[in-house]
Amino acid sequence: MNCIERIILASSSIESSYGKNYGASTSEWTPLLGRPKNIPEDLISLFVIPQRWVMAIMGFLAVANAYTMRVCLNIAITQMVRRHAATSAYEVGSCPGDVDEVTDESKEITGYNWDEETQGIILSAFYYGYIVTHLPGGMLAERFGGKYSLGFGVLSTAVFTLLTPWAVNMGGATGLIILRVLEGLGEGTTFPALNAMLARWAPVSERGRMGSLVFGGAQIGNIAGTYFSGLVIKETGEWQSVFYLFGSIGILWFILWALLCYNDPESHPYISDKEKKYLEEALGRHHNSQPSAIPWKAIFMSVPLWALVCAQIGHDYGYFTMVTDLPKYMTGVLKFDIHRTGTLAALPYAVMWISSIIFGWLCDKIVKRKWMTVTNSRKTFTTIASVGPGICMILASYSGCNTEAVVILFTASMGLMGAFYPGMKVNALDLTSNYAGTIMAIVNGIGAITGIIAPYLVGLLTPDSTLTQWRLVFWITLAVFIVTNLVFVAWASGDEQWWNSSAQDPKKQEIEAATNQTVQSEIKL
Repeated sequence: MNCIERIILASSSIESSYGKNYGASTSEWTPLLGRPKNIPEDLISLFVIPQRWVMAIMGFLAVANAYTMRVCLNIAITQMVRRHAATSAYEVGSCPGDVDEVTDESKEITGYNWDEETQGIILSAFYYGYIVTHLPGGMLAERFGGKYSLGFGVLSTAVFTLLTPWAVNMGGATGLIILRVLEGLGEGTTFPALNAMLARWAPVSERGRMGSLVFGGAQIGNIAGTYFSGLVIKETGEWQSVFYLFGSIGILWFILWALLCYNDPESHPYISDKEKKYLEEALGRHHNSQPSAIPWKAIFMSVPLWALVCAQIGHDYGYFTMVTDLPKYMTGVLKFDIHRTGTLAALPYAVMWISSIIFGWLCDKIVKRKWMTVTNSRKTFTTIASVGPGICMILASYSGCNTEAVVILFTASMGLMGAFYPGMKVNALDLTSNYAGTIMAIVNGIGAITGIIAPYLVGLLTPDSTLTQWRLVFWITLAVFIVTNLVFVAWASGDEQWWNSSAQDPKKQEIEAATNQTVQSEIKL
């Protein structure tokens, strides 16, 4: 008996068992794992939260978990490396602070002798794997649904996170770099798969809020990853503990995701008829359950797509600079201890998460009331999220050792960056619903290359981690923000592209439409 025959027999056994236990025959089992026909609507209504928002909440938790596992190393590495004498605390371009640089001889012995350049390579290694699985992840999500493309990606990242202490112990920097590449391979499917699922679950009128909620999980992940990493390391005295904590939470999320979420409304067993009908009416006209072959030529010739790619590059460069290196700035320049670093590094992401929800609500309101077109709203919010953060970073670098001003400005910078989510982050859904996973894979994959460049460049530019060296880092970030935003404002679009409906040329579509209309008229006659 081959594997396919076993699967068919197992499916028949499950259906028969369902009929015996719940009074439903196999003929009453709706297609695509649909809800049995004899389950009453009032029982389904017991699920108070609409299923599209259940998916959004679990998607939010997926992104949050992915980011905790991604960023916990940014805090842990400050304790993994060998701590040197505190002479630099009072050097020109650095600040006196509360870091105990010298005295813990046990850490001096057990720490790893990784210089700034090596640390930059370690922190960027994740993105070598991350960019590779974007496109395959998006295509698989469009073809088979995003549920398991996302689920197994996060699960594999969780397993590798649990293995991090072992890899460091066995292979040092090399072992950690290899493991981080493998983590990136697993997590690369996250955003393409989520975009494919949002295309099947998010109506246009709710897209800004749902997109801000789901993608805002990155900020919660950053908050939890930075704050709890600092707290757990301080309480346990071991950097290994953070990897065990976040890896275990990732596995727990996968179990809940597998039980609660489905690829689309049609395959969901417990969605209410009312919600299903609403989603069919809101999305049915724009989404094909089986899209045609991907129109690669049309996609790569699309000017709005490349404008979106430029905006993603700007966002990711600034974002990765902050995410990977803000803890190093706080410990290396401001001389904060590990707990204070974890707490204050988490604050900007908390503000960014709240602001992303506010900006999402505001954007939906503006579009719904037609105060702006979708195109202009995407450009406006992307501009806020580009220029504002860059200016705040520059001001923070010139605030010297005024720690209160620095923290406020970095927090304002990340808060303004929350406007990216109702701006360019959901723009891929505007351009196409049928190929949203592929588009997100292209856009996010290219943007993620900056995750390789930014940490390594920061390591090269800040060998002594002084204020003067860091100012150059932030000036480069502002320049990247401005240039990429200008491209987006000039050529971005919030309109559905012609190739979303068909891989054909627009002129051919017009000819086909005219032909179909003629044929229908002749039939009526």
